[in-house]
Amino acid sequence: MLSVALKGAFVSGSLIVAIGSQNAFLLKSGLKNNYVMLVATLCFMGDVLLISTGVLGVGALLQQAPVMTEMLTLCGIVFLCWYGFLSAKSAWCGQSHLDIDNSEVSRNWIKVALMTLAMTFLNPHVYIDTILVLGGITSSLNFEEKRWFLVGALTASAVWFYGVAYVAKKLIPFFANPKTWQILDSVIAVIMFSIAAGLVKTLLVSSS
Repeated sequence: MLSVALKGAFVSGSLIVAIGSQNAFLLKSGLKNNYVMLVATLCFMGDVLLISTGVLGVGALLQQAPVMTEMLTLCGIVFLCWYGFLSAKSAWCGQSHLDIDNSEVSRNWIKVALMTLAMTFLNPHVYIDTILVLGGITSSLNFEEKRWFLVGALTASAVWFYGVAYVAKKLIPFFANPKTWQILDSVIAVIMFSIAAGLVKTLLVSSS
């Protein structure tokens, strides 16, 4: 069963490591020391829910609901464009900076939590990766093998999210320069708009 757990860790890790909206938000939260462990925990708990759903065989339900998938895609496009615009504006105006002791940050943990949940559940790609792809891969496994696959997959998820949170804190001195923040915000904006463009293309193809 160890080989099944390792397969789960490898497959899940390959899907999670790709730099997407969720990882970009986690990295930025870590750099600003803005409730990064809360963000990492919510990202991980989202994976617990979604990966468990896919591996335990519920993923087929989403395939039978194309209208729900299209609505989710539209919400994702709007959200990603909005966040991409905010990042691009921040990069252009040089608004981001390190302000670890900012009292306003400490009062916004609910806002940070809601943003993390939006990054997690408003991205249709996360459903494709965690539910459809992993659900398809594990469809031929028996229940015991699925449990071991799930253990491996969730272990990889925990290592990645908490690892990014830890590494981001180590990079704080490097991001003391506002120019570095402008570069990061620019990269995040490009990522958000690229993902949104891909979703638009997917939506057009599915509706044609």
